[in-house]
Amino acid sequence: MLKNFSQLLDKISGYLAPRKGLLPIIGMVLIILNYLLQFFFQGWVVRTDLLLHGGVLIAILGFMIAWAL
Repeated sequence: MLKNFSQLLDKISGYLAPRKGLLPIIGMVLIILNYLLQFFFQGWVVRTDLLLHGGVLIAILGFMIAWAL
């Protein structure tokens, strides 16, 4: 189990190393999508700002990974 997890982290790291801005861009897209959904829908995702919170977390994680790599 630990070996599989280590291999998965190696693959993710190898994929994200040349694409340092991918996660922050995905995070920003989620934040913008959350803003736009407020005007068209009134569901659980909009009321809880799920995409906003997820986008902020992904963007921060992306900046941290880009700085480390």
